[in-house]
Amino acid sequence: MKFTELKLSDELQEAIACMGFENATPIQDQAIPMIIEGRDMIACAQTGTGKTAAFILPILNKLVGKTDMSTDTLVVVPTRELAIQIEQQIQGLSYFISVGSKAVYGGGSGKDFEEEKQALMNGTDIIVATPGKLLSHLKLGYVKFDKVKHLILDEADRMLDMGFYDDLKKIMDHLPAERQNLLFSATMAKSIRDLARNLLKNPVEINLALSKPAEGVDQKVYLAHDNQKNPLIHELLKERKDYERIILFTSTKSKVNDIVRYLVKKGYKASGISSDLEQEEREETLRGFRSGRIPLMVATDVMSRGIDIKEINMVINYDAPGDAEDYVHRVGRTARANTTGEAVTLINERDMQRFQRIEDLIGSTVPRMVMPEHLGEAPEWKVSTGKKKFNSKKRPFRKKTGNKSKGQPSKSE
Repeated sequence: MKFTELKLSDELQEAIACMGFENATPIQDQAIPMIIEGRDMIACAQTGTGKTAAFILPILNKLVGKTDMSTDTLVVVPTRELAIQIEQQIQGLSYFISVGSKAVYGGGSGKDFEEEKQALMNGTDIIVATPGKLLSHLKLGYVKFDKVKHLILDEADRMLDMGFYDDLKKIMDHLPAERQNLLFSATMAKSIRDLARNLLKNPVEINLALSKPAEGVDQKVYLAHDNQKNPLIHELLKERKDYERIILFTSTKSKVNDIVRYLVKKGYKASGISSDLEQEEREETLRGFRSGRIPLMVATDVMSRGIDIKEINMVINYDAPGDAEDYVHRVGRTARANTTGEAVTLINERDMQRFQRIEDLIGSTVPRMVMPEHLGEAPEWKVSTGKKKFNSKKRPFRKKTGNKSKGQPSKSE
């Protein structure tokens, strides 16, 4: 469906046209009309499908002509990077509309805290916040949420994974009972359905492409010993000198600096980003990556969700993520908005079982590539089936002695 067919204001249509968008994505097509109607919603869509605009556009449409300074909409997200990104999208889409917004997140300066306080105390149309920092403001007693009409939980599954359930409940206690609730998630786990039952009233449910990488992602696997990974990455990058933006993910913060040092030593313009960096350092790295000044970024999973950087040519997984869902989010950084991209994962002996779970989740086997001969012999693919063997031999009956039962099969049998 074209955006011109959706019931959006002329001002929004002008902003959409200026940004070069013509056709709505499936999540936008289905969600926007229902949100405009005022329905509660639980929406599940993979990363890169345009779900941020799916909830921001109808909210902005409702705010056209609003004259008072009260806070109308609260968007709660798991990370400060996502809060900043969403607030930036709001600013872009509301260029022709008189709508104010403010991102509230941790890691800022005293000046940042004061600006957040003023926005929360005096009222701002849309607040985008991380749970912990928002609670810090709420506890001080000056936040005015008495006129909030819309609550949006984005990346709700990630917030639950990060242990924010109790924080979310406390935040909701400060909101009016009558409001529209929108829950967006990349997965539809039991915890999400439980949250939806407690939060939503007669919701519309949208479920698109659950836990599947985008079709445009060319996925590959290299089996590699740990000492082969850096040289293999060097080989891969030498063949892709025309790529403008590449993200390399690793599961641990400790590896980020080591990998960056290796890449810089090999002559690549690389930088790392993890939760160890100060907020300004992280933002500077992101700015450099977006602009192309830093073509190669090494990151932990803090970057795997919610960061909308277009035209990422390649994702390299230095290791398999512990959570199979995170693989989808990692490779989802490339091939966004119907483009194509490449995703390469390096698997050592310890990660083979993890990657088997990933393949079970995505419902396909990722092609195994041949290690360059000069890098040595790669490990063999060995994965336990996980099936327990049944021993058909009868065990002799033994009487119980005391409170213990002897001769019983152990838990491992």
